[in-house]
Formats: sequence, C-alpha cells, structure tokens
Amino acid sequence: MEFEVIPAVDMKNGKCVQLIQGLPDQERISLDDPEAVAIKWIGQGAKTLHLIDLDGAIEGKRKNAPIIENIIMLCERQGVEVQVGGGIRSFEDAANLLHMGANRVILSTAAVQNPDLVERLAREFKPENINVALDSKNGKVSTKGWTEQSEYTAVQLGKMFEEKGAGSILFTNIDKEGLMEGVDTEPTTELVNELTIPVIASGGVTTLKDIQTLKKTGACGVVVGSALYAGNFTLTEAINTIREEISGGE
Repeated sequence: MEFEVIPAVDMKNGKCVQLIQGLPDQERISLDDPEAVAIKWIGQGAKTLHLIDLDGAIEGKRKNAPIIENIIMLCERQGVEVQVGGGIRSFEDAANLLHMGANRVILSTAAVQNPDLVERLAREFKPENINVALDSKNGKVSTKGWTEQSEYTAVQLGKMFEEKGAGSILFTNIDKEGLMEGVDTEPTTELVNELTIPVIASGGVTTLKDIQTLKKTGACGVVVGSALYAGNFTLTEAINTIREEISGGE
C-alpha cells in the first residue's frame, strides 16, 4: 500500500476547525465553509479526505452530517476517497455512511464499548471499509472525543480489533495533536510492528520532515491538519516530497 498524505477536514458547529489537543474551546483554526476547504485539498492532489464530525465525537450527535454528505457526493464525482468518523455509534450510522458512498467509516467510542460491532460491520461490508481509531494519551486509549480515558493501550486494542476484522487502524498521538511541536514516532512504530493490518498515523505533524519520519515507521499514511491550515506547507508539496522519496529508490 503506497504511503498517502491525507488532509483532515474536521467540523464543529458547521465550520471547519482545528483544535489544540482536541479541546472544544481551543480552536487554532476556524473556517466558515468546509466544502470549500474540501475542494481546495482535492485541487492540491488529495486522493483521500479525512472527515470528522467533532460535535458527533464529543456529544454523540452528528450535527455536521448534511455537510459531510455533500462532501461525500462531491468526492465521489471527483474520484476521491473519503474516510468519515465522529459520532458513529451504531451499525445503522456506519451502514448509512457506507451506502452513501464513504469508503471507510472510522469507529472509536462505539468500537471500544462494543467490539462486536466491528466484527458485524466487517462481515456485512468489507474489512477495508472498517477503520478503528485508537487515540492515545499518556499511553492509554481515549474515547468520547478524547474526554474519557480507557485502561487499555493502543497495542492491546489494536490486536483485538484486528482479530475482529478491522481493515485498518487510525492511530492518533493526542500528546502531540494540534501542538505543532513535531511528532513522536515511538508509539506509532510499536503499533505498526505489533499489527499486520495497515496503520494510519496522526498527531503532531508540523513539517515535511515529520511526514517523512512517520513514513519510516511503516505506517501506510498520515492524516495532516494544523500544519496544512497554518500554511507550513501545501498538500501538493507534501505529496511531492513523498513521491520523490519513493522514486529516489528509498
């Protein structure tokens, strides 16, 4: 699987935002038109968009569902894949998004609370349609929009969800998320080494070098948010950096 740079379109109260450490009242970026942002990333070469309903993740109510539906339809027309998360709490929630055209649904809280949901979805659809988000803070996985902490490590849950049929894992290092201070590769490397399914990395990307560094962990891709919105680099530059690395016979 070729390493992919995936731009994040996180939504809260109808706006595209980037939060610091996932805290609802700590918005680093707030843009009025998420659909325009999605179009921008597609124009810069995105093959996949990462759509998150933050209201859904925090409150369990997917307030931004209409916007997400519009972006899914837009991406379908453009031949761009979409992975969607935030507030997906039931089989019906996930199934509706997949029938709507989402390529992957991202389960977090619902998966931790009901691991059999992952197994059912992987059986009814395909494993590659099912991604489980493991958001780690101080070594333990957090849920409910990062407001509650479980007693499990990402490796423990990753192995379980791999057995349940998940096709991939999204690993976010909350300790680094949104701080624009660079990445910590150790937890990502550990998870990649312990699992056989693909791992997408997230959290802390600040420079193009951070993306190259995460690629070396064996992750299959990286979700990038704040660094893109802050203008540290463009998505095109990030994609070209990885492409040049690959063509250079890494």
